[in-house]
Amino acid sequence: MSSSLTKIDGRRLRSERTKQLIIEAYLVLAEDLSPRVPKAAEIAEKAGYSVRSIFERFPDIRALQVATVDYCIAQMSALAPPRGADGNRKSRIEAHVQTRGQSCDRWLRLWRSLIVNQGDSPELSARIRLARDRVKARIELMFAPEFAPMSPEERRQVLIALEALTDVESWARMREFFGLSFDEACLVWTQAIDRLLPESSSEGP
Repeated sequence: MSSSLTKIDGRRLRSERTKQLIIEAYLVLAEDLSPRVPKAAEIAEKAGYSVRSIFERFPDIRALQVATVDYCIAQMSALAPPRGADGNRKSRIEAHVQTRGQSCDRWLRLWRSLIVNQGDSPELSARIRLARDRVKARIELMFAPEFAPMSPEERRQVLIALEALTDVESWARMREFFGLSFDEACLVWTQAIDRLLPESSSEGP
């Protein structure tokens, strides 16, 4: 590789690293200041760069918000794969609840900031829809044996109920309003899901 190409690649890597650090700074501030959107000067100070560096990489704060949400969605996918989908009914419920609870604990404040500040942004609205669609897809995967014998309408109704039950704000109410510990909140969800889901025909009680 020529020296000029090496320099270009080096600059590109440094630019991507700067972009990553700006996103991480925004994420920390968004969680600390939720639901207020961090200001450019605050982000620059947190990241250790100038305000100019931010706007060289993002046209505006809204674009930075979108990039941050994309980063978080990628992190959630990497950290919360659908483990245990081939287990028995009890282990699948427990695996789903544990993973979902950890995700809600980690991203609650950012999610609230996103909901409050989405405004009329189609990009942010699309990310909210994507995050919810991924939760629904995970529910369908984890509880496929229970969904299999249902009619399409029954499946739709149960899926809606399970998605609403395990929503981020449902978790927040248990943790903040009712003061439940992580394990206590998981137990509430586990018992509720157990009651909502019928026994699958492929396994006994």
